[in-house]
Amino acid sequence: MAHSLSAKKRVRQNEKSRIINRSRKSQIKTQVKRFEATLEKGDVETAGEQLRLLTKKLDKTAATSTMHKKTAARKKSRLAKKLNALKAKRDQGMSSSPSTSPEQA
Repeated sequence: MAHSLSAKKRVRQNEKSRIINRSRKSQIKTQVKRFEATLEKGDVETAGEQLRLLTKKLDKTAATSTMHKKTAARKKSRLAKKLNALKAKRDQGMSSSPSTSPEQA
C-alpha cells in the first residue's frame, strides 16, 4: 500500500484512468462487433457509415493514449480492408449478372 500522499493520489488517479480506458476499449469492441455483423449481412452502405463512426472513435481513443496510434491505425486498416472486399464482391456479382446495359441495347 502507498504511504506518501503523492503515491496515494497516484493510486486514485490510476484507478480512475483504468476505468475510463476499459470503458473506451469496450465501446470500440462493441462497435467492431456491430460493424462485422453488418458485413455478414452484406449491407455495404450501413457498414460504410459504421466504419466512419468507428474510425472517429479509434482516432479519439488513440489521441487520449488509451490505445497507441499505430494500433488504432492497424485496426482501421483491417476493417477498411474487410469493407473493400465486400464492396468488390458485390460489384463483381453485379457486373457478372446478365443485365441489359445501354451499351448492349
